Amino acid sequence: MTKAVKKQALGRGLSALLKDPENDIKSVEDKNADKVVGNIIELDVESIEINPFQPRTNFNEETLQELAKSIKELGVIQPITVRKLDFNNYQLISGERRLRASKLIGLKTIPAYIRLANDNESLVMALVENIQRHDLDPIEVAISYQRLIEEINLTQEELSERVGKKRSTITNYLRLLKLDPIIQTGMRDGFISMGHGRALINIDNQDIQSDIYHKVVTQNLSVRETEALVKNYQDSLKPKTAKPAKGNSFDINEEEKKAFANYFGTKVDVKVAGNGKGKITIPFHSEEDFNRILKLINS
Repeated sequence: MTKAVKKQALGRGLSALLKDPENDIKSVEDKNADKVVGNIIELDVESIEINPFQPRTNFNEETLQELAKSIKELGVIQPITVRKLDFNNYQLISGERRLRASKLIGLKTIPAYIRLANDNESLVMALVENIQRHDLDPIEVAISYQRLIEEINLTQEELSERVGKKRSTITNYLRLLKLDPIIQTGMRDGFISMGHGRALINIDNQDIQSDIYHKVVTQNLSVRETEALVKNYQDSLKPKTAKPAKGNSFDINEEEKKAFANYFGTKVDVKVAGNGKGKITIPFHSEEDFNRILKLINS
């Protein structure tokens, strides 16, 4: 069982709390609201309505089926976010693909974060406090960053100031959420580290990404070894450099060099390039020597 599934199970008690008419939590000022803000809660999928203002209306059936298969095997890794409308009635804020895929495989409940009226600051405090914990895995941290950006409408720069982290650090965490769900689960379960994930994210092809992930896990490869595997794959995609055409070069043997030296009466330097072209250098030591060599050439 993954960490994600364990944490989702914790939300079932809170789900019962929300179904109690005497504990109809609508605002952060209500009793037990602190148990809701920032926590994962199991909600009945039938109690969640689609946001009518959702700009996205077309969903690729093939990718939806792939997500449904992933959820069936691994559970919902990233909970959806909803807004409480009324008693046991919620409106989707983010995660429509996850909700649709969950319905496809017949799930009755789905893990969700619930937004309450006037809970912005409470949510920020809860998430920032959560991020500062030392027992969080990289995916949990990434999801917390993503929630702050999407739900509170923070830029990465503003988020950087809120949590006291460099913007590049936040970007590196957020990129992990683009990994294949199986790899994200492996990171949450401690099979690989964030360093492994950062190396694997550089591969766009998810099949190759998964193949290398399995090799990393089965062979217990280090981050450096994983980076080397990724680099080898990327290098294999580069176009092969054509080998230069064989030139017309040839060799000058010692006897031929000696013949030059004997003729000019001085050591002659002969060099040949790869294309067959070359250079002959005849040194002279005085004007008299120069005239002697010139006479030989003109004779």
